[in-house]
Amino acid sequence: MKPIAVLGAGIAGLTAALDLNRRGLPTIVFEAGKAVGGMASSFKDAEGFSYDFGAHFVSNRLAAALGSADICRTVKHYGEAVHLNGRSYSYPFGLMLSPRFAPAAIAERYRDRPVVSAADWFRKKYGEVLAEEVAIPLTEAWSGAPAEELSPSVGRKFGPRILKSLYLNAAAKVTRRAVCNGYSHEMPESADVWHVYPEGGMGKLLEPVANEVRHLIRLESPVEKILVEDERVKGVRVQGETIEVSAVVSTAPVHILPKLLSGTRALDHMAAFRYRPMIFVNLRFSGRGHLPDTMLWVPDRSLPFFRMTETPISMPWLAPEGKTLITFDIGCEVGDQHWTMSDDKLAELCLDGIATLYPQLRRKFLSAGGVIRTPVSYPVYLTQYEEQRQRFAETTGVAGLYSIGRNGEFAHSLMEDVYWRTLRRMEDVAAYVGQMPQDLPFADEIARRMRPAAGQVAAA
Repeated sequence: MKPIAVLGAGIAGLTAALDLNRRGLPTIVFEAGKAVGGMASSFKDAEGFSYDFGAHFVSNRLAAALGSADICRTVKHYGEAVHLNGRSYSYPFGLMLSPRFAPAAIAERYRDRPVVSAADWFRKKYGEVLAEEVAIPLTEAWSGAPAEELSPSVGRKFGPRILKSLYLNAAAKVTRRAVCNGYSHEMPESADVWHVYPEGGMGKLLEPVANEVRHLIRLESPVEKILVEDERVKGVRVQGETIEVSAVVSTAPVHILPKLLSGTRALDHMAAFRYRPMIFVNLRFSGRGHLPDTMLWVPDRSLPFFRMTETPISMPWLAPEGKTLITFDIGCEVGDQHWTMSDDKLAELCLDGIATLYPQLRRKFLSAGGVIRTPVSYPVYLTQYEEQRQRFAETTGVAGLYSIGRNGEFAHSLMEDVYWRTLRRMEDVAAYVGQMPQDLPFADEIARRMRPAAGQVAAA
């Protein structure tokens, strides 16, 4: 059997490779970088502060599925709040129960309002006042698009229904664990599913999976082209070598995928799909518990950031004792004034911003902790291509080509949902290659190609 090519060795690619390998299907993982793990990585600086690349919410259920449960600490508390008009409200109930917002939200239930945009969805869900003052400004900040131009599907990003959320919040108080609340749409959440964090950082989370499929991974091997004939995948080109394959499983961002395809224009329209670039600015402060909760949403359009996260409130081991780290999320566009701004200037901008909310933090500021820029942070669900997005969620339109992972599916999926969705998609892959005629004369050649040269596979 010709091998299945997996593009990318992040959580989706490694999960796919592990599942296919366990099914006895020949697989090669092509990773462009020098190490596996993708965005699931962390580092600790010389001062003892730990940083994750991106926000990672890991449940005990996911850790167990990945074989990492024994290295994970239980997170005892996690909460969110919204800063509005000089005060903070817990999210979601502090907002929903406020006399300013509750009557409008109740009245909206009885209105027959058509829902054709994200703005309509928020008004229907939360009422006019809460939608206009909180939900819409925040959505526009992280998407970079007017809420009237976004699909109602954006609403699926948000948490469970009110009664379910009440139950999960109560379970967190009783169990004294950070029970997951709105972090998985693929599997049920309950008091038995809570947040954890791997000892040694996020990179450790994927080590058991990476170790099992390490012999299948080719590092520093970006796929240059996916070869298609008659709308069916035939091979891949890697570093000038053409390799025949039975299927391709891609984790590449969907607007990049059309550029990789050779022999078809079936996905050309997806080049227009947009991702929101983001900048994450880290500042160090003395003391701890400066924000009202772990994550604080800030719908004030005059500030450069829309969210702040003080991770040590939930995971105190990520900062030295008596100190804390606050991360600021800035939505931007590649090449704009924020994207091109120096790290020092960005740090100054964020310090000035937080000082307008909490003046005392200026004198508690210690130093800047680094800046992370990413051009593909969030998929932007524009109404103009919503029908195409939903069709792509069912099939790529090219036989033998599958797209997985948060960027590859163009979906608002956190880590656990990426895992379960990937497993389900591998059932489709296995069924597809199982129906293909086997080209046995190529077996020896494929086996040779699957054996990585010495030194090609490094530690995660």
